[in-house]
Amino acid sequence: MSKIPRSFRLLEELEKGEKGMGPESCSYGLADNDDITMTHWNGTILGPPHSNHENRIYFVALVCGEEYPDQPPQIRFLSKINLPCVNQTTGDVQASSFNTLKNWKRSYTMETLLLDLRKEMALPANKKLPQPAEGTTF
Repeated sequence: MSKIPRSFRLLEELEKGEKGMGPESCSYGLADNDDITMTHWNGTILGPPHSNHENRIYFVALVCGEEYPDQPPQIRFLSKINLPCVNQTTGDVQASSFNTLKNWKRSYTMETLLLDLRKEMALPANKKLPQPAEGTTF
């Protein structure tokens, strides 16, 4: 089977993100509509219910490099969050402590990444972690 080129893959993800065809718990789109390389993206994650993240919206920045989707995008929280896989100084999601990045597969998408981060927030070990004040940023 042939590999779908990076630009086609990103166009598919852009269309899905813009049309809101994904789950309501996350969204994503280009940070700049003039970004013809489709490198810089913004995303949001709604905090999972029954957790310290409930009723919060977390903002993230994603960078899909030239090797995407063979290599995962870089992802950084813009909203402050207390999660073991997030660097507490920079907001970067650490591949070494987040399985979706560590075990990245070409079939994964930005949506996969956002949904898995939301699942990480809902894990029993993480859902009651004290969180920074709402609205604070890195």
